[in-house]
Amino acid sequence: MMQIEIKRVGVQDVDRLQAISRRTFSETFAADNTAADMEQYLNEGFGRDRLLAELRNEGSRSYFAELDGQVIVYLKVNTGGAQTEPIGDKALEIERIYVLKEFHGRHVGQLLYDQAIAVAKELNADQVWLGVWEKNPRAIHFYRKNGFVEFGKHLFQLGTDEQTDILMRRSLKDRPVGTDR
Repeated sequence: MMQIEIKRVGVQDVDRLQAISRRTFSETFAADNTAADMEQYLNEGFGRDRLLAELRNEGSRSYFAELDGQVIVYLKVNTGGAQTEPIGDKALEIERIYVLKEFHGRHVGQLLYDQAIAVAKELNADQVWLGVWEKNPRAIHFYRKNGFVEFGKHLFQLGTDEQTDILMRRSLKDRPVGTDR
C-alpha cells in the first residue's frame, strides 16, 4: 500500500508547484490541443508570478500529495472572490485536481478530492463546484461518481482556442455528519 502524505503548498514550494502544474496539465490535455495553444496556456496559466499570486491569495489553498517525497497529485481550491465564477460566499471551488499520468486509476485523485471536501466543511461551505472540460470524460465520470451534477457551462480560454467547461456542483447541505459522498 502506498504511503501518501498530503501537504499544504506555500510560497516556498512555487517551483515544485510550477513543475507539477505544467507536467500534469500537459499530460492531460496536450494530445487534444495544438502545441502553440498549450505553450501559451502553460506560460500564462502556470507562470511563476501568477502561481505566487495564487499562493498569496487568502481565498485560495493548494495541496500536494507526495509519495516518497515526489509530488504525484495537486489540488487548488478557491473561496469568495478567488473563485473563477461568482458562485457565492458559501461555495468552495475545486479549480484543479491533476494527477501524474502514471498514477491514474490508483485512487490518488480521490485523496485530494476528499481533502477539498474537508476544507469545504471546515469553512462551512454549502456547496462545492467546479468546471470540467466537456471533452474530459474521465474527469466528468469521477465527479459524477462523487455526487456532482451539471448546472451550467462557461468558457475557458486555452491559448487561442475557446473551449467549453461543464459546471458541476455538489451540495453539502443536509448530509449526515461523517459522510463525504
